[in-house]
Amino acid sequence: MTCVDEYFMDKALELSKKGIGFVNPNPIVGALIVKDGDIIGSGYHEAYGKAHAEINAFNSVKDNVEGATMYITLEPCSHYGKNAPCVNEIIRRKIKRVVIAMKDPNPLVSGKGIELLLKNNIDVKVGVLEEEAEKNNEIFIKYIKTKKPFCILKAGMSLDGKIATYSGESKWITSDESRKYSHKLRNKVSGILVGINTVLKDDPILNIRIEDGVYKNPTRIVLDSHGKIPLKSKLLTTLDIANTMVVVTEKAAKDKIKNIENTGAEVIVSPLKEGKVDLNFLVDELGKRKIDSILIEGGGEVNFSFLKEDLVDKAIFFIAPKIIGGASAKTPVEGRGIGLLKDVPQLKNIDTFKLGKDLVVEGYL
Repeated sequence: MTCVDEYFMDKALELSKKGIGFVNPNPIVGALIVKDGDIIGSGYHEAYGKAHAEINAFNSVKDNVEGATMYITLEPCSHYGKNAPCVNEIIRRKIKRVVIAMKDPNPLVSGKGIELLLKNNIDVKVGVLEEEAEKNNEIFIKYIKTKKPFCILKAGMSLDGKIATYSGESKWITSDESRKYSHKLRNKVSGILVGINTVLKDDPILNIRIEDGVYKNPTRIVLDSHGKIPLKSKLLTTLDIANTMVVVTEKAAKDKIKNIENTGAEVIVSPLKEGKVDLNFLVDELGKRKIDSILIEGGGEVNFSFLKEDLVDKAIFFIAPKIIGGASAKTPVEGRGIGLLKDVPQLKNIDTFKLGKDLVVEGYL
C-alpha cells in the first residue's frame, strides 16, 4: 500500500504545481480521487480566492465517490475563510480513506481537519511524500507561521565570482537556460526586489517572460532611499502589467514622493537604518500587504544588506564557466563583508544541478 500511496501522491504533487504563481499567499494544493485503482477525479487550487483542490476534484467526477480514497497534498481545511471547509465535503461525499502529504502548518488549524475526518470514521494516513510537499510549499509555510515573506537571493556570476566585467558589461554571463529558469523563479514569488542603482543602470521591466506560458507578473519593489527613480522608468510606466512599490526614507523630498505616487505606484516610507532603508521594517510591511515571497535580484550592496540582516531564507547562484577577473569588477555580494570566517552564512540542504553549461547551487540559510 505504501508504494501505491506514493505513486498517487506523486501525481497529486505534480498537479498542485499548476497553481504556482496564482495562489499566493495561499498554498499550492493538488487532490486526486481514486477508486478501484483508477483516478476518477482530480483538481488543484487554481487561484487565490477560488475553489480549493478538493472541491475541484469532486466537481470533476461524474461517478459515485462513496468508498473512494482521496489523495491530498495538504491537510484539508476545517475553517471558514473565502471558502467553506473542505473537510465537510469529504465527509458528506462518504470518502472512505484520505491520504495526506503534510499537515496544515497554520498553528491555529493544524491537525483539526485530520481530527474531524477521524471522528467521522474515515481512515487517515499522514506524511506520504511529506518532504516533497513541504519543499513545494516552503513559501507558504514561512509566511503562514511568521507573516513575513520568504526571501530568495538569486545571482548569476562567472566562475571567479564576477557579475560584470570591469567596464560594467554584464549581458550575458549566464546561459539562456539559466535565464529561462530565472523567469520560472519569478513566477513562484509575489515580489521581485532590486536597488535603485539597478534601475538607473539597466532600466529593467522585471516581468516574467515564459514562452507559451500562463503567468501573473509579481509586484516590483525598488529600494530607493532618496526617491531618485526616474518617472519615465519602465517600472513606473508599465503599471498595467504589474504593480510597483518604491521604498524610500525620510531622505526623499516630499515632492519626489508625490510625483512617484502620481504615476500610480505605491510608496513605502521606511525608517532609516545606517542611512538606508530598514529592511526588517520593510519585510514586515510587505507581509502586511500579503507579499508572501520576494526574489532579491539586486546588486552586491543590496544582497549583502539582506544577508547582514539575516533575512535570506534561500540562495540560488548560477555559475557560468567563464573567468572574467578584475579587482574592480563587481561581485554578487559586496558591502563591508564578514570579518571572521566563523560568522559567515553557510548554506545547508544544498542541491546542485546543471543548466546548459552553468552550474546551479541552491541552498537554505
